[in-house]
Amino acid sequence: MPHRPGKLHLNAFLMTIGHHESAWRYPESNLTGTWDVAHYQHLARVAERAKFDSIFFGDGPALQGDIRYRPVGRLDPTALLPALAVVTERIGLVATASTTYNEPYNLARRFATIDHISGGRAGWNIVTTAGSDAAQNFGLDEVPEHRHRYERAAEFVDVCLQLWDSWEDDFLIGDREKGRFADGDKIHRIDHEGRFFRVRGPLNVPRTPQGHPLLVQAGSSEDGREFAAQYAEAVFTAQQTLAEGQAFYADLKRRIAAFGRKPGLVKILPGIVPVLGGTEEEARRRESELAELQVPAYGLKQLSGLIGAELTEADLDRPLPPVGDVTAVRGMQSRFALVTDLARRENLTVRQLLSRLGGGRGHRTFTGTPEQVAETIEEWFTQGAADGFNVMPPLLPSGLEAFAEHVVPILQRRGLFRTEYEGTTLRDHYGLPRPENRFAARRAAGGQVAAAAPAR
Repeated sequence: MPHRPGKLHLNAFLMTIGHHESAWRYPESNLTGTWDVAHYQHLARVAERAKFDSIFFGDGPALQGDIRYRPVGRLDPTALLPALAVVTERIGLVATASTTYNEPYNLARRFATIDHISGGRAGWNIVTTAGSDAAQNFGLDEVPEHRHRYERAAEFVDVCLQLWDSWEDDFLIGDREKGRFADGDKIHRIDHEGRFFRVRGPLNVPRTPQGHPLLVQAGSSEDGREFAAQYAEAVFTAQQTLAEGQAFYADLKRRIAAFGRKPGLVKILPGIVPVLGGTEEEARRRESELAELQVPAYGLKQLSGLIGAELTEADLDRPLPPVGDVTAVRGMQSRFALVTDLARRENLTVRQLLSRLGGGRGHRTFTGTPEQVAETIEEWFTQGAADGFNVMPPLLPSGLEAFAEHVVPILQRRGLFRTEYEGTTLRDHYGLPRPENRFAARRAAGGQVAAAAPAR
């Protein structure tokens, strides 16, 4: 089976004490690990020893889920990443932040700061945030319409990119004798006026080691794919089958090319929830144990919110009831389509569907030995379905430790994955160039450069 040129990319998606909703019920789990910085520092070091490209934290500005049945709530990842940067040296650090419930200047400054602190290892997972619970925390009665959220997101990112470029790389003079610290002509206002934002600039942080943080996107709806094709440098996605993964991969790469971008410079990483065992029987037993510990009331509430229909325990052993069209969904359209398609395709009862969703919320769960997991990763990588994987351990820290100890060495022996880091920045790990500064490029081309920052 011929390998695709280049190496596989691995990102560790670190969600509280494990992606499986019953992870907390295992005796090995740390009940308060969700809010324990030492827990995440340990995980970051485990992933770095295994040479993962990056670690990633999801987030949302609301208390999501039902705390009666599992740990919910989480630390702000943009505040957590600096604490991980100081205990690691190479691994990339990716945090989620919403374009619907932030402002460009503050967020651009925050990520620039993280990139400086980490020496060029910061990434931003750009989300538009679905869910009325988040909307109501910001004075809104309901979630903004799907298309509206993505239009705001596009302008938001454009503003951030301008702000990150507002300092040219060679601004520093540092002449102590003459009293000249910086070349003010190389620090620029952006004077942005758009539909959603009016921002003067410049940013109050110099251009970062990476030029700007790695841009990551995780939506797979029609709007999400167009947004990813225009802006993303890495894409986290949820696909259940090899054929679905191949179709998504081909479609997104085509869209990327249509925007005049190089498809090879955008990495697509489907999620995988690896349930590992020394034998296939042991792995199946672990999968069954996790399923038996699920609390149906929790899953029913989550699934009801996703499909927009109220489910009760009376529905557990029935097929999923009829649901509306995906285009009418104001929230997570791609996840709605994935879950309802899965239920229909495999003729699952609600109970069976909840079991399938318990570990990855629609991401592909693979149960087997380390060799079997490595084989399915290689298949997707070599058959045009993935540039790498977003690894989502069902239990933490044990699931990440097991993957790092048993699966990664197999991938390395097969020549698929690095044995050492070859660069120092997150862009280096993903094989991406440092972006050119727009103001410096205009100056070099002899064009008009935007106004410099005013003297104070």
